[in-house]
Amino acid sequence: MTATQDRPDTAPPAAEHHDVLIVGAGLSGVGAACRLQQELPGKGYAILEAREDLGGTWDLFRYPGIRSDSDMYTLAYPFRPWRGRKSIADGADILSYIRETADAFGVRDHIRLGTKVVGASWDSDTARWTVDTQTAQGPKRFTCSFLFLCSGYYDYDTGYQPEFPGMSDFAGTWIHPQFWPTDLDATGKKVVVIGSGATAVTLVPALARTAEHVTMLQRSPTYLTVLPSQPPAADRLRRLLPPKVAHALLRLGFALGTQVFYQVARRNPEKVKGMLRGLALKFLGDESYVDQHFTPSYEPWDQRLCVIPEGDFYRSIKDGSASVVTDRIDRVTEKGIRLASGEELEADIIVSATGLSLKPMGGLTVHVDGEQVDIGKTVTYRGLMLSGIPNLAFCIGYINASWTLRADLVARYVPRLLGLMERENLAIATPLPSVEPDRPLLDLESGYVKRSEHLFPRQGRSEPWRLRQNWLLDAIGLGRANLKQDMLFTPASALGARSARVTPPSQAGIAVDGAGQAGEHAQQQVSA
Repeated sequence: MTATQDRPDTAPPAAEHHDVLIVGAGLSGVGAACRLQQELPGKGYAILEAREDLGGTWDLFRYPGIRSDSDMYTLAYPFRPWRGRKSIADGADILSYIRETADAFGVRDHIRLGTKVVGASWDSDTARWTVDTQTAQGPKRFTCSFLFLCSGYYDYDTGYQPEFPGMSDFAGTWIHPQFWPTDLDATGKKVVVIGSGATAVTLVPALARTAEHVTMLQRSPTYLTVLPSQPPAADRLRRLLPPKVAHALLRLGFALGTQVFYQVARRNPEKVKGMLRGLALKFLGDESYVDQHFTPSYEPWDQRLCVIPEGDFYRSIKDGSASVVTDRIDRVTEKGIRLASGEELEADIIVSATGLSLKPMGGLTVHVDGEQVDIGKTVTYRGLMLSGIPNLAFCIGYINASWTLRADLVARYVPRLLGLMERENLAIATPLPSVEPDRPLLDLESGYVKRSEHLFPRQGRSEPWRLRQNWLLDAIGLGRANLKQDMLFTPASALGARSARVTPPSQAGIAVDGAGQAGEHAQQQVSA
């Protein structure tokens, strides 16, 4: 075969390069892009989004009644005031807010829709990530100097669905809320919602408006709290002050209120239990019913609290359009669900609100210098980078407060790091662990977290190797954090030799400890 015959007829298209690639065009990804534009306007970037529109979670979930489970003053971006009347907002309004923000900041022009990231490979010789994607037109490759993952922590393609005996026998409609059919009509139907989390308590009152009856079937109770959907004080403040000032004050007030409540719950759980029980009694009035169905066996905030605006869930039970059954499923039957007690719940529609399947980093495969990284064996650095993985950040929110409170802090930290690297002509930044990981990243007892915690990074108990669940400390600490603490930097002038992964700091990298001195761990291998 000749040399000409050896060559393909057409060369593969060149990879599209950007300074920064953001993965995910949801609430976090759009916010990250806005912050990058604001703080490092010279950086070129693109956002890779697997779906055919932006919005992330709020574009995916379309079930009846979908809404925020955090107030919008903290879920909204601090740089773009929330102007809606509802503090606990409907999903459609949140989606519109994200899209309007993207348009206002020119972010939409940077989004590559229908581009699913499947793998990312780092090369130390060139200080570049190669990112492989799948599109409707086939595979496409991108490269970047810094990779920023804003893809959330759950699987968009698959919800968690336990295998209940007899599921195939059911003659009615079986639905998972993550994939709600647009043509479903529950009017006059008997509906059973399996689950007791945020999705279930949202669905029940929404479906109960038209259904014959809705039954929430729970294996065990969940803590619920009641909040106003339109706080009067917020309306007054927004009438008196300019939008940005009012938004900043409301954001601070709601954030601090959430933090105080969390700390009280952890330090004085009996007091909070009594308060939550009192709320349930206020709406339902039946002590035995409340004690049977709304008294969890765990402490408040061992699992995330569910918010019910205006007590709508309790109201639907009080008016008889909905009810709660606490029992275990024996099997699914043709007509509904037979319980362990022997009772059978008849149903035309069964909604399996059984939770999410978690997937770290959007499920992409990560390689560093040819070696695949086991994300579950890495340690989180300031809750936004990973040990041994260069030039990569990820976004994850709080478990005890609004997602955006932390997402925005991460989105501001990344430009700070990139700015330092640009000023000092540093090509590579790799966190080097100085502690042993001894805690899961998501420290919750919820089943959906426990099922997948081995897939996620670990954390330590000391800075900077922990993910704090305290917005106030993070708001102060992350903004002033020593960017060089426990970090190996490689100057751009030292690129080219793969041996830089184990090169002493005098030749290629500088590992800096909290005091700003070269650390002894600088000679450690940088790969994961």
